[in-house]
Amino acid sequence: MMVKNLIGWQKQPNKLNIQGNIEQAIKNVTGEEVELFASGRTDAGVHSFGQVANFKTESLIPIEKIPIALNTNLKKSIRIIKAEEVDERFHSRLSCKKKTYRYVINNSSCESAIYRNLETYIPMKLDVSKMKEAAKYFEGEHDFKAFRASGTSSKSSVRTIYKLEILEKENNRIYIEVTGNGFLYNMVRIISGTLVEVGLGKIKQEEIREIIDSKDRSRAGKTLPAHGLFLLNVEY
Repeated sequence: MMVKNLIGWQKQPNKLNIQGNIEQAIKNVTGEEVELFASGRTDAGVHSFGQVANFKTESLIPIEKIPIALNTNLKKSIRIIKAEEVDERFHSRLSCKKKTYRYVINNSSCESAIYRNLETYIPMKLDVSKMKEAAKYFEGEHDFKAFRASGTSSKSSVRTIYKLEILEKENNRIYIEVTGNGFLYNMVRIISGTLVEVGLGKIKQEEIREIIDSKDRSRAGKTLPAHGLFLLNVEY
């Protein structure tokens, strides 16, 4: 499923949201009122290339026809890429093994008029080599309490990051790509903000280990804006 930012995934009365839009489209197509379960709830402003959601249906519509039928009933900012039948025990969130997110930074001399809502503009030159060194400290299993925003409902802040890469792209774009077994509230945006401060020389790359161990949110970097964040892929 591809999604461009609305007010977030979760269904809310009288507000544009992804879950409610898709559930209404399913009702229009099948006549059924269903509950849609996603791999995770994206915040307002966050985009997705690879969100996964599941629902139960008794519809006899061929499975390969469902994306076409739903897309004709959805806003153009939401697109169903494919549908497939899964085991009845499958749950898009509980069955998830890995997720990959990408944070996009425009590090050029000028903000983009066209892509301004799809990336974060940072005009000060970032030292990417230092950011790459710092990224390695995040990999592995750690308590990421210093990198979660207040308001999270997660009981444990221990997560595993399998890979964190800093990729230099054309037109002075920088991608921060992180794969993990799960993420805390705003965790990727805070990690990205911390790496930006490393790139600006405000935090030394070797300090990342100390910040993780401190479990102190005030020692990590700022939370970068939501519109630079993309859910790339969910693995099962």
